[in-house]
Amino acid sequence: MSLFGSLLRKLGIGTIDSERHPIRVFLLDDDTRRHKWFAVRFKGDFIDVAHNVTQAQQLLSTNAYDAIFLDHDLHPEHYNSEAHDDERTGYAIATWLASNPDLQRASTIMVHTRNADGAMRMVEEMRRAGRTAEYVPFPYLAERIRHYWPR
Repeated sequence: MSLFGSLLRKLGIGTIDSERHPIRVFLLDDDTRRHKWFAVRFKGDFIDVAHNVTQAQQLLSTNAYDAIFLDHDLHPEHYNSEAHDDERTGYAIATWLASNPDLQRASTIMVHTRNADGAMRMVEEMRRAGRTAEYVPFPYLAERIRHYWPR
């Protein structure tokens, strides 16, 4: 918003209709309830959803995304498991993105899993490769989305 527009708004003379342009969002998550949750938050945007590592690699290889959201635990056997990362968790995508530095360079990457330990391993892996990534616990994700992509 310009300084002039801001001044007009403060004086009650101007209005703001600053609808942002649609963005392209990638979501890796196996929970269909979360798919719906993201669809509500990004209504009017383009959302691609992957349920597993193979789908994620295909989509991330062929499309450019503004925002990437990654879950760690992608199968019921991972929930509350003592086992750490395997080739079927979001960690596999984090290491894949880390080893493919030319893919999705401009994307904002957020790890939204409830598995804090897994999330931190994912973020650390991507940061070691020079990527910007952050862990946002799912209960705080709506606020972060409003901050990054306001409507």
